[in-house]
Amino acid sequence: MSLGQAPNLGTAADFVLFSSVGAVTNSGTSLITGNVGANSGSITGFGNVNGVMHANDGASAQCAADLLIAYNQLNSAIPTFFPAPLLGNGQILIAGVYSVSGPATLDLELTLDAEGDSTSVFIIQIQGAFSTNANSIITLINGALACNVFWKVEGLVSMATGTTMRGTVVANNAAIDMYTGVTLEGRALSTTGAVSVSGVLAYTPIGCGSPILTGPAPPPLASTICYALFSANGEVTNAGITYVTGDVGTNVGLTTGFDPLLVNGTIHPIPDVSTAQCAADLINVRDYLIILPYDIELLYPAQFGNNLVLTPHTYLLNAATVFTDTLYLNALGNSDAVFVIKIYGALTTSTYSKVILTNGTQPKNVFWLVNGAVSIADYSIFKGTIVCNNGAIDLATGVMLDGRALTTVGFLSTAAITAIMPPGCPIPGIVLNIKAFLEGPFVTDQMIPFLNTLGNLPLAQPYSNAPWNYSGAEFVSSIPDPDIVDWVLVELRDASSAASAGNATMIDRQAAFIHSDGTITNIDGSGMLTFLTTYSQDLFVVLWHRNHLGIMSAVPLTESGGVYSYDFTSSATSVYGGILAHKEVATGIWGMTGGDGDSNGEVNNVDKNDVWNAQAGLAGYLAGDFNMDIEVNNGDKNDIWLPNAGKGGQVPDLYAAKCYIPE
Repeated sequence: MSLGQAPNLGTAADFVLFSSVGAVTNSGTSLITGNVGANSGSITGFGNVNGVMHANDGASAQCAADLLIAYNQLNSAIPTFFPAPLLGNGQILIAGVYSVSGPATLDLELTLDAEGDSTSVFIIQIQGAFSTNANSIITLINGALACNVFWKVEGLVSMATGTTMRGTVVANNAAIDMYTGVTLEGRALSTTGAVSVSGVLAYTPIGCGSPILTGPAPPPLASTICYALFSANGEVTNAGITYVTGDVGTNVGLTTGFDPLLVNGTIHPIPDVSTAQCAADLINVRDYLIILPYDIELLYPAQFGNNLVLTPHTYLLNAATVFTDTLYLNALGNSDAVFVIKIYGALTTSTYSKVILTNGTQPKNVFWLVNGAVSIADYSIFKGTIVCNNGAIDLATGVMLDGRALTTVGFLSTAAITAIMPPGCPIPGIVLNIKAFLEGPFVTDQMIPFLNTLGNLPLAQPYSNAPWNYSGAEFVSSIPDPDIVDWVLVELRDASSAASAGNATMIDRQAAFIHSDGTITNIDGSGMLTFLTTYSQDLFVVLWHRNHLGIMSAVPLTESGGVYSYDFTSSATSVYGGILAHKEVATGIWGMTGGDGDSNGEVNNVDKNDVWNAQAGLAGYLAGDFNMDIEVNNGDKNDIWLPNAGKGGQVPDLYAAKCYIPE
């Protein structure tokens, strides 16, 4: 093997834990992504694994053969470096083949530096046992990838508590032990020896030609795409204050208890043409999901959740399923990746259960087929489209459903929930994709979500008071994304020119979330804003914030692909009023001007004397917290208010332009 050449793992690349001869065992709760196998031994103690279990079968036999080939390649690699047996302690290694003549120990931090070449290969040959000290770590920098790191060990491998290990570990004729709190981005493979793990996080690395997971093709939703809550045959009822985005209805029975003012969609109180079509289309969706072959069977349905991490696949749980605590769905950076979870039995959840989407996963790409009743317990956060086959659906108090709940036969009941249908319904209206920055929390190239991180964002929109007097009922049971910075109020105006787009031209408003990268979404934390309105002249968008000066688009918005996009941050001329209306917060980046504590469209002494002074020394969601770090202190006055004193908003027909001289 030449320098920089990785071994050919063959099918062993699909295994995260494997022994050719020996048992593979687990104790405690381990989170495993990748296949687990033993070719001559048992596999015991594992809960649900995001991979396939192969014990003494054809796949394990092939893996054993491929592992031996890979071991021989690693063993025959000609070393170029000969480090001391104590690795780490701040040591930095570049790509190459390293040989330690006897046992070795990893202590503190060892850094592998690819020097900008992501194809760089690191091979560490250890001619004896290999152990790690507690909390030791392998760090990869400058393009180094775990899939290009290989450890060949001629003896016992022992990873102590809290170790972060990266790379494929091949132990020859010896066991591998991984203790509580170990994180392995790579593989632990033994030619002969037991593999034992206890409460670890282990996952196969991505890159280096590994397949890009896309999951299956999504089902053809057809008209079901426009419904948030639906039963093809059964009553649909609500109790309490429930907010719904999407249609609500049944094709057999009545739909009752929903407040039209709180449903952003159509309520179908009795069966009609739309519900008949939805019922027919729902059968097609169900049939598609039923015949879809599964990739991975999760073997312990009664232990579902419990911080399990799943990647884009079709999963099967072949019994009634109890979902406890948290489930993570990780798209691995592919925002189009699809997840299908097929449950052949009833689904129940614990109180406060959560489905958390990571690394690009979108609710519209998550589908649940449940052959039985569905009961989502109080204050749970559930993501994706639930297709219930011949069973009732009960969404209990405080449930946040970012998706759909659809059943072929059965009652559907809700109690003071929030249900937000994923985007995709071809409804008339205006879909906005807009971006803006607030000066206060802006640092370098993004905003810091201090208020969110520290738990100080309100769950209801804060613009019901003067001067906005907005009566919208936007509310969430919990803040849906850690990157959310604050609430903003988005307003549409229909006018022949920017100068004439005054108060009287306003056609709609909606409270929304602004994220750290400036994107503005609806209250599900990911979807674009949709306004069910039309305009006759030109469309202008106004953006309000509770302690920053409001701004309006300098030119009319234009539609492309069904979406109206506008970037307030891109130039001095993107805002009506130019440099008088917004501020350059970094070179070439523009943001809304901070310091308007009383929200009257001017930054003046009232903001300092009546707002900042009154709140100085306090912490929370406060108007005088101009930099939005939850504390009202001198930084708000000196860094935000003082440089902006005398500035006024330029949104037409709202505030008279004034020049104010600060004290």
